Amino acid sequence: MKQTELKEFLDEKVALYNHPKFIKSDPIQIPHLFSKKEDIEIAAFMTATISWGNRKIIIQNASKLMELLDNTPFDFVMNHQENDLKSFENFVHRTFNSLDLQQFVKSLKHIYQKYEGLENALSVSPSENNYQSAIHHFKKIFFEISHENRTQKHISDPMKNSAAKRINMFLRWMVRNDTCGVDFGIWKTHNPANLSCPLDVHSGNVARKLGILKREQNDWKALTELDKKLRKLDKNDPVKYDFALFGLGAFEKFS
Repeated sequence: MKQTELKEFLDEKVALYNHPKFIKSDPIQIPHLFSKKEDIEIAAFMTATISWGNRKIIIQNASKLMELLDNTPFDFVMNHQENDLKSFENFVHRTFNSLDLQQFVKSLKHIYQKYEGLENALSVSPSENNYQSAIHHFKKIFFEISHENRTQKHISDPMKNSAAKRINMFLRWMVRNDTCGVDFGIWKTHNPANLSCPLDVHSGNVARKLGILKREQNDWKALTELDKKLRKLDKNDPVKYDFALFGLGAFEKFS
């Protein structure tokens, strides 16, 4: 498929799947319950963190998470007492358990108190054009307070060649800014041109079938390869093509 044909094909799929009607089947529905910037951020970050496995269960458990945060995530994070964390005791999603959840609440409070929030803590240096260093630095500051070692695995490090799928999904939600009503676009200090696709086994297989990814592992090296191709199709908003890759894999079984 020529690049012009590929772009036309993928642009059609973006138009189809970047639509509010798909919110109800997607974990992004959880942050869409909120209107305050900090509530949206925290709901999105926590939801993205547990976004692996069955999507229905992800949505169910993310809803439970919001209930545990009294459906006021920012207020809970900033004003919780140690005693409030006891209600987390039975929470578990795959390998993310109540200890991890307690740590995330404490680390998020630290991020908002010391770094003025997630938007600032994940900012990209002017000399860089992707989030590799930003995510690596974010992981360091997230765990610079006293923490459970086991919880570190729940934030990926691109410097260790991880594709960091869940944080890249969270970044897409926060940074991409269009008029379609799916992504939030509330981080005005960030540039959508720097985003990378949330690469997983499904989007990776679709990308390989389309001929825009050759590397077999779904890691940061593969993501860098995919970034180059997608930025040729749209240098200002390359990650809109995540809608196409995901839709083709999940709904059309393209891979």
